[in-house]
Amino acid sequence: MNEIVALTHCLAPYVSRTALQQMRQVVLAVLCLSGRVTMLGVSRWTEQGGSYRTIQRWMQTPVDWGQVLWTVVRVHLLDSDGVYLLAGDEVVVSKAGKSTHGLGRFYSSMAQRVIPGLSFLALSLVDVEQRRAYPLGLRQRVPVQTAATATPALKRGRGRPKGSKNHAKAAPTLSPELTLLAALLRAVLSLIAPLAVKHLVLDGFFGTYPATWMVRDCGLHLISKLRHNAALYLPYAGPKPRRGPTPRCGDQLDYKRLPDEARVSAVSEGNLLTETYQLTSLHKDFSDPLNVVVLVKTDLKTGKRAHVVLFSTDLSLSAAQIVDYYSLRFQIEFNFRDAKQYWGLEDFMNVSEQAVTNAANLAFLMVNLSTVLLQPHRQHEPAFSVLDLKCHFRARRYLLETINSLPDPPAAHLISRLWQRFSALGSIRPPSQFQDAA
Repeated sequence: MNEIVALTHCLAPYVSRTALQQMRQVVLAVLCLSGRVTMLGVSRWTEQGGSYRTIQRWMQTPVDWGQVLWTVVRVHLLDSDGVYLLAGDEVVVSKAGKSTHGLGRFYSSMAQRVIPGLSFLALSLVDVEQRRAYPLGLRQRVPVQTAATATPALKRGRGRPKGSKNHAKAAPTLSPELTLLAALLRAVLSLIAPLAVKHLVLDGFFGTYPATWMVRDCGLHLISKLRHNAALYLPYAGPKPRRGPTPRCGDQLDYKRLPDEARVSAVSEGNLLTETYQLTSLHKDFSDPLNVVVLVKTDLKTGKRAHVVLFSTDLSLSAAQIVDYYSLRFQIEFNFRDAKQYWGLEDFMNVSEQAVTNAANLAFLMVNLSTVLLQPHRQHEPAFSVLDLKCHFRARRYLLETINSLPDPPAAHLISRLWQRFSALGSIRPPSQFQDAA
């Protein structure tokens, strides 16, 4: 327990004393238990003072989760000289019933279909050098009830309206998802204000002009992906017309005949040739030029081609940086995997709004705390996993209960033998030596 107390001591200014004590009981129980992370399962593994009613009260306690998540990252995981970027995505959790707050039908990429469940938008801080992501914020998407019949918008006639003048592109109407993401992004940026973060990485679902406008309005540059058939145009480089304004767009980009001067690199691995092209392109839906990187893969044996179109609003990024930063977006998927598989994001059975918020954020808090707890073990065993960590804490709990049940304290060599036996139960890589569990 002392290890958990030292790890969460940094949260004392932001969480009440009672709530912090309860949180430590919950964290220790989640690290020990091997079954589903529910309130009943957690209460069975807590130490003295961690009853089921205590867990219920803590689940209903309001907590500033953004500050809690950022404090753990800032104190234990942040490198002052590191390079960081933000990554965002949606995570869908399957849920049954009818009473859970925010329950609706959302598309699950894992199930490849729409399922009943809960949806959350999450932001993580990605360490470029360590290639790891640390959750910073979470907001739940609540289904919006739309009217059954909507009045169709009147269509304007062909051609330009008489008397109209040129004007700047109007701000787009943001969807509920983008509105929620913008609020979450601004809240996270206000927390990490001293930290210099310039880029936000989103998947292809957000590769649209409204998402780009929202990210630029928050003061960041977007890195995302366009459709494979996106209509991109080269900047106009011809002579000025005798009459009328100079055209903005030149020839449309042909993905089958990309300019040779735009090719940055070509790497051949066996029968697969990967070519990287970088060029500044225009899109009629976007008001500003885009830094576009096209990855073309060709099977030299069959001649088949496939390409991916990445883009960024930051024109100073190189092609290698855009490809590397976009590939780091997948680190947030590992956060989702750990939160679901080990820390209860898929298991909780809470129904009220505050309880759902606390259960979901607890899972992401455990992702950050487990990263800190794994560091000393991985210095000796790089493959030490989360399952090994849970077995490690479970063995310590078994050992403490065994020692407390004996009439006299056992000898040190007996404690060491018990530790070796307990730590090997269910563990892939048991700890090599005993560590005091007091």
